Amino acid sequence: MKLFLTVIGTMMIIEGIPYFAFPEKMKSILQQIQEMRPEHLRIFGFLAMLVGLLLCYLAQRTSIFS
Repeated sequence: MKLFLTVIGTMMIIEGIPYFAFPEKMKSILQQIQEMRPEHLRIFGFLAMLVGLLLCYLAQRTSIFS
């Protein structure tokens, strides 16, 4: 549970950085996202999950990150 909460907290920090550093640019990006077709958003989300899964796998199974 400690690791889970640490990961969630780290994710929230990383997600919050662009909104803190570039609020005007983020509003523009969010507007562009709102205009995208749902199919494109779904593909982007799926690819992001695959990259995340690959990073988790590499971090756990190899000695590259240690």
